[in-house]
Amino acid sequence: MNTVIYPGSFNPITNGHTDLVERALNVFDHVVVAIGTSAQKNPKVDLADRIALCEEVLAEFGDKVSVDGFNNLLVDYARTKDARFILRGLRTVTDFDYEFQMAEMNQSLDPAIEYVFLLPSKECSFISSTLVREIASLGGDITQFVHPAVARALQG
Repeated sequence: MNTVIYPGSFNPITNGHTDLVERALNVFDHVVVAIGTSAQKNPKVDLADRIALCEEVLAEFGDKVSVDGFNNLLVDYARTKDARFILRGLRTVTDFDYEFQMAEMNQSLDPAIEYVFLLPSKECSFISSTLVREIASLGGDITQFVHPAVARALQG
């Protein structure tokens, strides 16, 4: 089975993330949405709640998608899942610069790792978790950017 790891903080999972998962399933048999903990990020929603939200949002894909948390090096995590592929989305040139650096670093740590970059659909190219959180914190309507379960969690 061809498995790809889709790592991120998913804080929260957005329609853009879901779009990439769906597109990745055109190439891979299985997508592991790997929710990482990061010293640089201070998520407002704890890991267990982010996992639960992702599982609810991605349930429509059945056993083709699994959700997991991790707190070690991504290359080490990928080995535990017998995965050689890492999926990342690219929305902007800024994303490319950051992702290119991360890909090079991870491939230095494990040359067997291959990165797969996908562009989001045009409808999702501007959506970011940061902007969704900001809109929600100011009482704005985020329903067009996230699954209803996420909107309830952020606005409830």
